[in-house]
Amino acid sequence: MSRGVWVRFILVLGLLAGCAALAVNVKPNLGLDLRGGAQFVFEAEGTEQTPATAENVDKTLEVLRGRVDALGVAESVLVRQGENRILVELPGVTSDEEAQEAEERIGTTAKLTIHEVLSEAQPDAEPSDEGNLVLPSDQGDTLEIGPTVIQGEQISGASAVQRDQSVEWVVAIDFNGEGGSTWADITGDAACNPTGDPKRRIAIVLDNEIITSPEVNEGIGCDVGIRGGSTDITGDYTADSAKDLAALIEGGALPLELKAISDRLVGPSLGAAAIDASIEAGIIGLILTGLFIIVVYRLVGAMATVALASYALLAYAMLVGLGSTLTLPGLAGFVLAIGMAIDANVLVFERAREEYAAYPSAGLRRALQVGFNKAWTAIIDSNVTTLLAAALLFFLGSGPIKGFGVTLSIGVIASMISALIIARVLCDLAVANKGVNRKPAISGLGSVGKVRTWLDRKDPDIMKNRGRWLAVSGAATVFAIAGIAVQGLNLGVEFTGGRQLDYSVSQDISVEEARAAVSDAGFPEAVVQTADTADFTVRTGEITNDEEQRIEDELSAIGGDVSKIDDQLIGASLGEELRNNALIAFGVAFLAQLLYLAFRFKWTFGVSAVIAMAHDVLIVVGIFAWLEKPIDGIFLAAAMTIIGLSVNDTVVVFDRVRERWHGSKPEDDFSTLANKAAVETIPRTVNTGLGTMFILAALAILGGDSLRDFSIALLIGLVVGTYSSVFTATPLVTYFQEKWPMSRVKKEKVERAPEDSGAVV
Repeated sequence: MSRGVWVRFILVLGLLAGCAALAVNVKPNLGLDLRGGAQFVFEAEGTEQTPATAENVDKTLEVLRGRVDALGVAESVLVRQGENRILVELPGVTSDEEAQEAEERIGTTAKLTIHEVLSEAQPDAEPSDEGNLVLPSDQGDTLEIGPTVIQGEQISGASAVQRDQSVEWVVAIDFNGEGGSTWADITGDAACNPTGDPKRRIAIVLDNEIITSPEVNEGIGCDVGIRGGSTDITGDYTADSAKDLAALIEGGALPLELKAISDRLVGPSLGAAAIDASIEAGIIGLILTGLFIIVVYRLVGAMATVALASYALLAYAMLVGLGSTLTLPGLAGFVLAIGMAIDANVLVFERAREEYAAYPSAGLRRALQVGFNKAWTAIIDSNVTTLLAAALLFFLGSGPIKGFGVTLSIGVIASMISALIIARVLCDLAVANKGVNRKPAISGLGSVGKVRTWLDRKDPDIMKNRGRWLAVSGAATVFAIAGIAVQGLNLGVEFTGGRQLDYSVSQDISVEEARAAVSDAGFPEAVVQTADTADFTVRTGEITNDEEQRIEDELSAIGGDVSKIDDQLIGASLGEELRNNALIAFGVAFLAQLLYLAFRFKWTFGVSAVIAMAHDVLIVVGIFAWLEKPIDGIFLAAAMTIIGLSVNDTVVVFDRVRERWHGSKPEDDFSTLANKAAVETIPRTVNTGLGTMFILAALAILGGDSLRDFSIALLIGLVVGTYSSVFTATPLVTYFQEKWPMSRVKKEKVERAPEDSGAVV
């Protein structure tokens, strides 16, 4: 055994030890569903110029969202209640002191203004003229500033950016038309003063505090000023300090004044029993998956199972190290990423089996090395496509969708480390044993397996009936679209809004019992939490007074006398903006997948994969429509994950198709080779699918209502995606090949000799 293998093994142990230390010493940030938090209600008070309409309250809500983000509270919820109220929920804020501080920072009515600097002043000096102010500045001195020249509402946006690939951070500010003109005038006046003169500075004031007072730089001409409706504030900013200043500027002027009318601490939206059940389901699923991998791949399967166990440690350490917030959908994202790690191991082992069957004299270790090398491109391509989907969730989503994108990304990266580094080192050590080499069947790589042997013997011609398979896919898509058209989509409360009801009961009952009662009343999807101002708060969709009475009756049956403390209409936390963002995310996801696959394969392969992906998502949505299951934020996360699952399967098949085509003879037929490639990948598809299904099935059966629909959506997506990779995407690419053929020869860089320059040699 080479020294290098032991060195890598020691490095792996060091990595896992570091992750263990991080996991033990750093506490995770838990979301509202797992830990509870603080809940505030603010009422917007309008003026003659800015009435407290729903439209203006929605604008105010977006400003508040920036303030909440500046607090560093992830996975927060902000929704409009009725016409002029805003509900804010902050996970992890569990003490009265934290809640009070958060309320003051969020709801304080701020006034952002911009002023010309007149002179430097003494800290206790009086203004020289009426309308002037003497304030301490951000640079440690005290300035006398003139009257307001630009109001906060004349600033249309502020952000932290890096210009022209520079490592320096700046704060970019955009003005509306009038604000831009005034900015040009005052910076032109300031530029007429020498460098270092206080009059060359401009003061931006928030609540009578100068938050920045930059000097107009030397490149700006006197009486010319900074034109174009935007400007950059430069300085020794870090990424965090630039973002903090941008948040203060952009969120500094609320369109409406806010009055806090209620604040309370609420318990987790998922009960302890539901959380424990979901964790137990995940553990059971992992154990079943590990046993399955060991049965199929024996010794190397056992090593891969150990690597999968290390995945959990890696992913958790990355989560707490990055300060990400862990929610129940996030936990599901981690579990799903295990499927990616399983797939990587299965790809390697199937390739290694093929190599050993072809060259048994080269030995198991050589076969394993070739297996990793040949599976590398498919593993990278499939994981990159999933990371693309996760990135889109993060940048285009909000709330739990954004958080799911973060945890899915962490999970995919951890799964790649687990499969390509840890599993490789452990498998290398296992197959290097002389006893294992004398009895290769122990390794799990000694034969191609019963499924592959049966397929090689039968040699099924799937592409012979490619038209029939595409017809089946078309019929399934029509069936799904019909479900959406006929049944409509059962949008969850995040999309539709609804009612929030607060109850007190005379007898002690647990939140799990309250949830069961609300479910018995006909509302299993309702969110039930404990609260410090009432025994229970119930958030459900739009319901009538008779339906609300049913909830009271069910609660009174187990809790005695029921008093309704509050009854509020709530807006959609995932409303029109989220719906638009979701549609944009799907569109951009399709385009990103198409471009990536066109770059890695050919545009015809990209189009085939995207069509299959749309087919998979439509069928899952259609089935949920026919079953009248809720379409909510968690389902959106599932749908975006199905995109990754679908392309992952298709990429594996396409990678084998490309490999066979590039190595083929001129007389070989593309459809025949594509059929052979699809058949060769079936063992991998079956084993990966079953391994992932163990986890999802355990979550669906044992994970409780909170994860059941999520798991069902992914199970359907996994089955449909597995089908479509072979029976939809591959037949499509064979048709496209007939119309727009792909070259047999790989494009390679050609080294050219330098042209004759006429020199004498």
